[in-house]
Amino acid sequence: MSRTPNIGFVSLGCPKALVDSERILTQLRAEGYGIVPDYAGADLVVVNTCGFIDAAEAESLEAIGEAVADNGRVIVTGCLGGKAGKIRELHPAVLAVTGPHAYEEVMARVHEHLPPPAEPYTQLLPPGGLKLTPRHYAYLKISEGCNHHCSFCIIPSLRGDLDSRPAGEVLTEAENLVSAGVRELLVVSQDTSAYGVDKRYPMSFWGGRPVKTRLTELARELGRLDAWVRLHYIYPYPHVDELIPLMAEGLILPYLDIPLQHASLPVLKAMKRPAATDNTLKRIEAWRRDCPDITLRSTFIVGFPGETGAQFEELLDFLRAAQLDRVGAFAYSPVEGAAANALPDPVPEAVKQERLARFMEVQGEISAARLQAKIGRELRVLVDEVDQEGAIARSAADAPEIDGLVFVDTTDARPGEFLDVRITDASEHDLWAELLG
Repeated sequence: MSRTPNIGFVSLGCPKALVDSERILTQLRAEGYGIVPDYAGADLVVVNTCGFIDAAEAESLEAIGEAVADNGRVIVTGCLGGKAGKIRELHPAVLAVTGPHAYEEVMARVHEHLPPPAEPYTQLLPPGGLKLTPRHYAYLKISEGCNHHCSFCIIPSLRGDLDSRPAGEVLTEAENLVSAGVRELLVVSQDTSAYGVDKRYPMSFWGGRPVKTRLTELARELGRLDAWVRLHYIYPYPHVDELIPLMAEGLILPYLDIPLQHASLPVLKAMKRPAATDNTLKRIEAWRRDCPDITLRSTFIVGFPGETGAQFEELLDFLRAAQLDRVGAFAYSPVEGAAANALPDPVPEAVKQERLARFMEVQGEISAARLQAKIGRELRVLVDEVDQEGAIARSAADAPEIDGLVFVDTTDARPGEFLDVRITDASEHDLWAELLG
């Protein structure tokens, strides 16, 4: 009997890239290839890269170099694949380079350089396919690409224009994941709220009934499954308001991840982002009125080219008014190929870092106060892991990897289990709780 060929795999970048990796790994395993955790035991290595910012590009190039040095037979895919010339210049030994979400091409290159196994995998794969996340949560990618051309971003050049998956296909995948034990579905794409607009919201079929390929309708159907549904990367279109009643009803988690980026009108225009800050504050007020438990997360860029001291102060004023629950912030850094590189009046690096520190100080106080207000409340949490000190869990307000944690005083729990708890203490980022009942 011939030996099963083995493949090593490196997955870098955002959750969207992680979903691509899971799909490639599922296909490799279905065809009978072995998946190994090290270079030494691999007949070939696939590196799924990120190229969104310069630091991510450097990390990807380093990972490619390490795989080439330790194994020698490497196929590169992912966002950095759009810069094949740079990859081959630095690492001429790579066997092949493909772009992002090029599943069939990756498989073709694997077949070209590594004979297919004599027999396919004989055991049943999980209904949702192979996963790189813990068993109890999974990323559900509903579209590829983006139709926006923000001046600081190169995603459209890396991943192309918006291409939405049919609602029926997404819902079938979600149902399979839940059947395989997933308790939380994290809905992701480059622009989640634009879902279906590229196809003019066609009808699809799932469960014997028609479903429009549109975010509100998709979210409502996902909410019928036995799992938490969390929405990420929600561009603030007007129809986002339609999601709030679904959150208030408990169909989907009361959690909105909206990348606002800034609050000053001139800076937002330079970024080519929506620029109605006053309207945003009114909508936040309305969302909280209609769904008091809603958690609002956002990301911001400080030190964007041309940002003045007064415009930065305007951003801080917005933070104080909005009282967002979770916030990530970055000092602007140039990205090769981004239009923002040509903008005048770059902000000195020292000023960027000083502004970033001030921004995080203001938001830290806001986050701490909002978490302190939860002391005494009863919440449902989802356990991620259990160690000798207790259970490490997350509430509806906490997405994995990017938000806070809830530490529960029990070791009698399992990952993927829901617990009802009472909050007893809080820090700037995390909560502590006791088990109810």
